[in-house]
Amino acid sequence: MGQDVSRFGAVTLDELPDDLRDRIGVIAEKSGFVPNVFLALGHRPAELRAFCDYHDAVMERETGLTKAERELVVVATSGANHCTYCVVAHGAILRVRARDPHLADRVATNPWSVELSARQRAIVDLALTLAVDPGAFTAEDIEAARDAGLTDEEIWDVGAVTSLFALSNRMAHLMALVPNDEFYLMGRLPRE
Repeated sequence: MGQDVSRFGAVTLDELPDDLRDRIGVIAEKSGFVPNVFLALGHRPAELRAFCDYHDAVMERETGLTKAERELVVVATSGANHCTYCVVAHGAILRVRARDPHLADRVATNPWSVELSARQRAIVDLALTLAVDPGAFTAEDIEAARDAGLTDEEIWDVGAVTSLFALSNRMAHLMALVPNDEFYLMGRLPRE
């Protein structure tokens, strides 16, 4: 499996330190498979641990943006950054969390013009500016998000998710990370 997952190889779940094996095992049990990102990053356990900690702090918060809105940011910015792994993996999660089998594909292919609710558009526009042209990011972008009804906590969430996935997108590019086959159908077909 190793070379098929990443140009730097991959570990197996059994090769991870106990704490990471337990942590990733919970994800595998819930989803039915081990996402390749964990196996590819697993050869550097300290980095995998830090990635998981920050991911959970940003993506699993109970306040601020909804979990579907967080995934919307990931898919929009990952699409803009041409990150196949994150578009495929988080597109699957967005389909499930938004309960919409079409949204992720539309957002990933052209996040600038996809038809969205006013709130979603404000979230995506803020994230795209920060992701694609951070030098042009100004107080006016923050004010536009506030004018659209986003709170400062939600604006921070957009920035934190965008920033985390800038790292994730670039690591996926470096590794030539291959998405798991299981992601492609998630959220597209009714569950049995």
